[in-house]
Amino acid sequence: MKNYSKILDGWFSEICPMWPGIALSLEIEEVLYSNKSKFQQIDMFLTKNHGKMLVLDGIIQLTQSDEFAYQEMLAHVPLFAHPNPENILVIGGGDGGILREANRHDCIKNIDFCEVDEEVIKVCKEFLPDLACGFDDDRVNVYIADGNAFVQERTNKYDVIIVDSSDPIGPGEALFEPLFYKNLKKALRKDGIIATQGESFFLHKECVKNLMKITKSLFPFYAYSYFLVPTYPGGNIGICLGSMGPELKKPYRAMTENFQKQLKYYTPQIHKASFVMPNFAMNLF
Repeated sequence: MKNYSKILDGWFSEICPMWPGIALSLEIEEVLYSNKSKFQQIDMFLTKNHGKMLVLDGIIQLTQSDEFAYQEMLAHVPLFAHPNPENILVIGGGDGGILREANRHDCIKNIDFCEVDEEVIKVCKEFLPDLACGFDDDRVNVYIADGNAFVQERTNKYDVIIVDSSDPIGPGEALFEPLFYKNLKKALRKDGIIATQGESFFLHKECVKNLMKITKSLFPFYAYSYFLVPTYPGGNIGICLGSMGPELKKPYRAMTENFQKQLKYYTPQIHKASFVMPNFAMNLF
């Protein structure tokens, strides 16, 4: 993928053809890491007001100031919607944030983690230990592989599959295709749930519409959840969900007081509210 973003006068500006006419800029103090892996350009910046920032091929993946919103929602919405998630798969998310959140669920017995770019994991372990701590849990099994190929080899194995993909350009492009979703469904156990990074219904209407069309065709229950992340273009992003049984729009399991104290964004009330769509967005589904 071509890197359209640039640094000028101490400001990093994310410019991407997926959201034409919009640029998101953050002031940076230091370039901590910059190198091209086998798959993509990896940059780690220290920003002036948002902590460290991970950028892949010029696209902001996270900042320390608001990463919790993305990690908590993408992990806990599907995990709390399932009655007893014991065996889960996480595809993508080499920063380890989704693993960090999944590890909070004591009912989980095994977490398979598949990431195509091992260099992302190495960089995040060095510069983002507050997220990469997710790799430290003994239940986590790391596979360096293409997620699309990895899931094709699994059948009737997982209770929940979470896909923390980049945008549908570059290495993550195949993760937005119907065949990938069919393979996700095949890899689920009875009553399994999938949750995939679902883009923004403000900036990527056609992409969201396509994802919902795919999940509607494959799953008896499907839904779209959205939440706020200020350092993503548009300030919001969504989760595309499909379920073979459980209701998605409310938590199936109760949350303990101690569990809630560990979180900054997700609550049972936010879980339910995240499925309430603006009128224009409902027309996409």
